[in-house]
Amino acid sequence: MKKLKMDTRTGFSDSNEILSNSSSVCCLDQASSEPSLSPSEVSGLNRLSENLHSIFDSSDFEFFADARLAVARGREIPVHRCILSARSGFFRNLFSGSKDKGSRFELKDLAKDYEVGFDSVVAVLGYLYSGKVRPLPSGVCVCVDEDCSHTACRPTVEFMVEVLYASFTFQVSELVTLYQGHLLDILDIIAIDDILVVLSVANMCGKACERLRERCIEIIVKSNVDVVTLDKALPQHNVKQIMDYRLEFNLDNPEGHIFPDKHVKRIHRALDSDDLELVRMLLKEGHTNLDEAHALHYAVAYCDAKTTTELLDLGLADVHCRNHRGYTVLHVAAMRREPKIIVSLLTKGARPSELTFDGRKALQITKRLTRSADYFKSTEEGKASPNDRLCIEILEQAERRAPLLGEASVSLAMAGDDLRMKLLYLENRVGLAKLLFPMEAKVVMDISQVDGTSEFLDGLSSKNLAGAKRTTVDLNEAPFKIQEEHLIRLKALSRTVELGKRFFPRCSEVLNKIMDADDLSQMAYLGCDTPAERLVKKRRYMELQEVLSKAFNEDKEEIDRSALSSSSSSTSIGVVRPNGKLNV
Repeated sequence: MKKLKMDTRTGFSDSNEILSNSSSVCCLDQASSEPSLSPSEVSGLNRLSENLHSIFDSSDFEFFADARLAVARGREIPVHRCILSARSGFFRNLFSGSKDKGSRFELKDLAKDYEVGFDSVVAVLGYLYSGKVRPLPSGVCVCVDEDCSHTACRPTVEFMVEVLYASFTFQVSELVTLYQGHLLDILDIIAIDDILVVLSVANMCGKACERLRERCIEIIVKSNVDVVTLDKALPQHNVKQIMDYRLEFNLDNPEGHIFPDKHVKRIHRALDSDDLELVRMLLKEGHTNLDEAHALHYAVAYCDAKTTTELLDLGLADVHCRNHRGYTVLHVAAMRREPKIIVSLLTKGARPSELTFDGRKALQITKRLTRSADYFKSTEEGKASPNDRLCIEILEQAERRAPLLGEASVSLAMAGDDLRMKLLYLENRVGLAKLLFPMEAKVVMDISQVDGTSEFLDGLSSKNLAGAKRTTVDLNEAPFKIQEEHLIRLKALSRTVELGKRFFPRCSEVLNKIMDADDLSQMAYLGCDTPAERLVKKRRYMELQEVLSKAFNEDKEEIDRSALSSSSSSTSIGVVRPNGKLNV
C-alpha cells in the first residue's frame, strides 16, 4: 500500500482515493500482488463511495435513518444501522441489541474513557460510509495564533487523538493505524504537554497503539516535565515507568525538583483541599515557602479560582517566580485558560510580556491552545462567550495597557459626593452588565467578591430588571443614611466597574452609553404608566436596543474580517457582544 500523507488543510490524501474490495484499506495499491482493477471497476467503486458518502452528508436521506448518535451539546447524527453494521463489528453488536427504529445512542456511553468531539465522530463515521478519509474540518485543526503552521498545535493534536480513540472504540483498525502513523510523524514537534495527552489516549488503545505509547514515553523521559505534572496527567504505572527510566539513565537528581519533599507535598495536598489555614500552619514550620514549593503555580494549574485568589491575597508568593520548566504563574494560567485566574494574576502585577524559555508569551500560549472554529464562530443568541476567547481578550488588553481613564461615565461624574447616587449608579451598571455581558461580568464580580455583600435594592439590579419587586427609599419621609454595609457594597461594585474598564473596555463603552441615558432608571417602572408614558418608554427602549445592536454588529463584522484576513488578530479581536436585545 502506498504511504498516505496528510496536508494540514485537506487531510490525508492519495492520488487514487478509491476503495478496494476490502474495507480495511482506504486506497488502492496498484503495485500490490492483488489483481489490478479495470478503469470501469475503479470508476464504479468511486461512484459507490460517492453515493454512500451522500447518504451520510445529505439531509435528503435523514428520513431513512433508523438510529441516532447523540454526540455533544445536544447535537445528534442520524445513522443507518445496515451500513454501519456491515462496516464495523462494534456497531453490529450495538445495533443487534436494539431493534427499535429511531433508537438514540449516547456517545458518552459508547466512548467512556475520553471525550470525543462532534467533528471527530463525523470523521470516523464519514470514513465508514465512504471508505475515504475526509478533509480536515475547517477551523477545527487550526489554532488562533497566526504565526503557527498548524502542523502540531493543540487543536490539531486534539483532533488526531479524538479520531484515534473513536476509531479504536468503533473497531476501525485501518483508521487507528493511519492516525497512529501520522501522530508518530509529528511527535517530535508536538509540545511536551500535548504529548502527555497523546500518551493518555495511546494507553487507552492498548496494543493497537503500542508504538505510539513507547515513543511518547521515550520523549517524556528526556523532557523536563516534573513528577507533579506527570501525576496529574498520567496513570501511576506510566509515572513509575518514566521515573524508573530517568533514574536508570541518570537523567534526574533524586534530591532535585523531580521528587518534591514531604513538606511541599503537604502544601499541595492542603491546596487540593482548599485549606488555606493549613497552608499557613505549614509555612510557619519554616521548612519551605510558597515560592520554593511553587505553590502558586500548583494552585493556578489545579485548584479553583477562589483558592488561587485567597493564596494571592496572602501576599507571600511572587507572581513573577518561575518553576523548573521556566514558566511564570501567568504562563501556567494561560495553559489552564481560566479567565478569573488570569485577571487575578494581572491585578497582582503579573507581566504579560514575560517569555518562556522557548520564547512564548502567555497570549501566544493561549492562542495555540484555542481552536479557530471556536474563536471565530458567531455568538449564539443568549449564549456566553467561550472561556478561551475571553482569556485571549483579557491578555490582549493587558498587553495593550490601555484601560479607559477617568470616570466610568458622565452619570457617575454628575453624582459628585452623593454616596447614595454613586451606589445607585454602580448597582444599575453592574446589574445591566450581568444581563448584557454575563461572562465578563461574572469574571470581575467574582474577583471583586460582590456576591459577599448585601444588594442595594434601590438600584436597578439584575433581579429588578428581570421583573422582581423593587423596594425604594422615600426621600420625603426620611433622609437616606449610608451604613457600613452600603460602603462595603460600594467598594465591591466600584472594584467591579474598575476591572471592567481595564479588561473589557468595549463592554464599558456600551454600558456608558446606556447609563448616560437619563431616563434609564424610569424604564423599570411599568406598573402604573399611562398609555402615553408607555409609548415614550417603548421608544426609548427601541433606541437602547439600537445602541446594543450596533455595537454587536460592529464587533461581529470585525471578527469576520479577522477570520478572513491574514492581519494580526491582536488588532482585530473584539469582545463577544450582546444579542442586540435589552430584556427589561
